[in-house]
Amino acid sequence: MNSTDIQLDIEKVETSRIDQVDFSNLQFGKQYADHMMYCDYIDGEWQTPKIVPYGPMEFEPSAKVFHYGQAVFEGMKAFKDDDGQIWLFRPEQNFERINKSSKRMAIPEFPKEHFFASLQALLKLDQDWVKKGQGNSLYIRPFVIATENGVSASESDRYRFMIIGCPAQAYYNKPIKVIFAQDYSRAADGGVGFAKAAGNYGAQFYPTKLAKEKGLDQIIWTDASSHEYLEEAGTMNIFFRIGDKLLTAPTNDRILDGVTRKSIIQLAKDNDVEVIVDKVSVKYIVEAARKGELKEIFGAGTAATVVRVEGFEYDGEYFDLPAIDKPYGTFFKSSLQDIQYNRVEDPHGWTVKAF
Repeated sequence: MNSTDIQLDIEKVETSRIDQVDFSNLQFGKQYADHMMYCDYIDGEWQTPKIVPYGPMEFEPSAKVFHYGQAVFEGMKAFKDDDGQIWLFRPEQNFERINKSSKRMAIPEFPKEHFFASLQALLKLDQDWVKKGQGNSLYIRPFVIATENGVSASESDRYRFMIIGCPAQAYYNKPIKVIFAQDYSRAADGGVGFAKAAGNYGAQFYPTKLAKEKGLDQIIWTDASSHEYLEEAGTMNIFFRIGDKLLTAPTNDRILDGVTRKSIIQLAKDNDVEVIVDKVSVKYIVEAARKGELKEIFGAGTAATVVRVEGFEYDGEYFDLPAIDKPYGTFFKSSLQDIQYNRVEDPHGWTVKAF
């Protein structure tokens, strides 16, 4: 990640909070690094990015984000290798996707030079928050919100782009149980399912709450029109292993184009694992489970990396997926993390030195 000549206004913390954090017992998304970046869009232009101590910000109750949901975000991670160097994994993908999401939500696209200069400066300041060791990372959350004051139903003319970071370990510390959606939908054709729009996630919370009340962890969403095809889970893309083949749904305007998803597809090809990117029928997966042909289901996402699904419920029936020898999910997680932590050669040029 090359340094740029972009001017930044930087205010450093007087005293770091890092000694107040127990890094051996982190709860995902609850502790935050010392600094944050914000940059305002005013009068048709993005202003000078500012890096300041992490803390509260003040907005008026009429800020449009509170009323019309103009908000998008990204998720990415920084990793520290055994030599203390900090690496980002495919950051260009995250930058491109947040602007793709922004465009769909009528939010002005953020300049590339602002994004990477700010990210580099933040990581330099907060590099001690990126810990060495397997599973440790700094989760980075870029996001943008509408800040114009006014309750008229129209797009905002002011926005704030921000980046915050939180030290992280595993998002899931055990395999999960899921339910195949039959009643609720995550996204519809022509909607904003492909974008990381804040409202996509807010709309999932109620049906996910119902699933958790049944002892399940997540929902695998199905297509909104028929509920016949499996698409993605609440916090990640999803893969199915039938025999020795790997199946995953194609991206479309309902499904997020996951960075981890596309990386696993490439790693599968590198290792001669057949990947079928096509519609995944609920009936086909249920029948494969009945026959014992469904070997694995696993999710893939930035926060989760790869997480095994140990069973699923459909139409009131629960299907166990017993542990198997040499699961694909474990192999791809290990292969991906070896690249992210700079432990092996990166043949695809995915990792980028932070500074």
